[in-house]
Amino acid sequence: MRKFWLLFLIMLSVAVLAGLGAAWQLLWRPNVRPSAFGPAYLYIPTGADYGAVLDSLRQYDLLRSPGTFEWVAHWQDYPRQVKPGRYLLRPELGNQALVEMLSRGEQDTVAFTLNAFKYKPQLARQLAAAFETDSVSLRRLLNDNALLRRRYQVDTTTVLTLFLPGPYRLLWDSSARQLLDSAAATHRRFWTPERRRRADSLGLSPTQVHVLASIVQRETAQPTDKPLIAGAYLNRLRKGMRLQADPTLLWAIGNFGVKRVLNQDKLVDSPYNTYKHKGLPPGPITSANRQTLDAVLRPARHDYVFFCARPDGSGFSDFAVTYAEHLRNARRYQHRLDSLGVKR
Repeated sequence: MRKFWLLFLIMLSVAVLAGLGAAWQLLWRPNVRPSAFGPAYLYIPTGADYGAVLDSLRQYDLLRSPGTFEWVAHWQDYPRQVKPGRYLLRPELGNQALVEMLSRGEQDTVAFTLNAFKYKPQLARQLAAAFETDSVSLRRLLNDNALLRRRYQVDTTTVLTLFLPGPYRLLWDSSARQLLDSAAATHRRFWTPERRRRADSLGLSPTQVHVLASIVQRETAQPTDKPLIAGAYLNRLRKGMRLQADPTLLWAIGNFGVKRVLNQDKLVDSPYNTYKHKGLPPGPITSANRQTLDAVLRPARHDYVFFCARPDGSGFSDFAVTYAEHLRNARRYQHRLDSLGVKR
């Protein structure tokens, strides 16, 4: 009898161990296939069903054992809990953890860097390349004047001031509205009470600071020249002079590749032609970064009202108080262009 019970206990132990082993294999054994090309992601589009999830897992060979995943997915009722998103599939994930992550919608965020842009289509293409939303939806939103005024206090001309170039972390399935909400939130955080006080002291609204910064950014990439150029433009505004900013003229003629502005360019009929119209143009001509915005908010104090690119190609500018001095600087730069054969 003792032998019987001993044999029974041994068989029971073996069965329990076998059951635990099977459970480990089914539920907890890592089932994500390691990739030599970096982290593996599963993208589940909005509206996708369980079949589409399985298709993606198989098509991109993301799992060691798709069959065991299917068993656990059905057991946990995942087919009725599919949530869209971008999911990081860590190599140590077993089926239980993987199904729980997908069922709860615990998606990974996208680390996205917004690069400088000039036009709304360029912005829409950048966002659509990184997120699920399409560029058509984004462009439609960026041109919805009523919505922009009501929700963000901007219009179709000034909406680009909401988008600060730099890093963002957002969910992949963010809608066009959510992307704009996030940009607006980042914009609000940038405009601290101190920055608003500085804008007030200059007699500018935050939107006007963005517009002027966009001009300064097109004028130079040299950090030390940005406060000087900002100061020169502010001096012109205070004196009631026209800005006569070449970058705004290039925006008006639709050609930023021009090295040489011609007199005929200055005749273009556009509110962005600051040779014709006093004050700032109605909107930004590029996306100003934080450094340039702060250069406008902390301009250099001087008497310069003129500046011209140095002929040495350094990217720095020569500044002048009088028009006669400015003409001498401009002639040196024009002679340099002549020597290089630059006609346009």
